[in-house]
Amino acid sequence: MTPVLLVLLATALPAAAVTAVRRTLRVVEVHGESMKPGLCPGDRVLVRRLRPGGPGRRVRRGDIVVIARVGPGEGFTLDGGTNLVIKRAAAVAGDPMPPDFEALGEARVPPGRLLVLGDNPSRSTDSRQWGLLPESRITGVVLRRLNA
Repeated sequence: MTPVLLVLLATALPAAAVTAVRRTLRVVEVHGESMKPGLCPGDRVLVRRLRPGGPGRRVRRGDIVVIARVGPGEGFTLDGGTNLVIKRAAAVAGDPMPPDFEALGEARVPPGRLLVLGDNPSRSTDSRQWGLLPESRITGVVLRRLNA
C-alpha cells in the first residue's frame, strides 16, 4: 500500500467508529425531579438508542427509558418543556396490568404498548395521567448514570 492510502485509512477508520457510536449512543441530561432519588436534575445518563422496528433488544420491565414528546393532535401531550422525558418501564407488552390501572380496561398490557412511571410519584407526570404509551415513542434505554 502506498503511504497516502495508509494515511487515508488511518483517518477514515476512527471517523467511521465515532459515527457508529454516535448512531448507537447518546448522552441525555435529566431535568425535573420525577426520577429521584435514582436520577436527579443535572445528572447525565448514557442512552442506547432504539430505532422503531430496528434490531436490538426490546424494552424490559424495570428499564429506564427515554420517551419522545408527543405534540398536540398526536394522541396525548406530555407535560414539561423538553423534547425528551425519562421514566421507568413499569409494565411492557404481555405483563399483567399493575394494580390501580384496571380503569384502562385491559387485563394485560397490549402488544406495542407500555406503562411508564416516575420513581418519585408525587413529582411525576406519567402513565397515571397519559395511560399506556406506544412503544414507538421510546427512543432509547438508559445504560448508566455518567456522573455518579
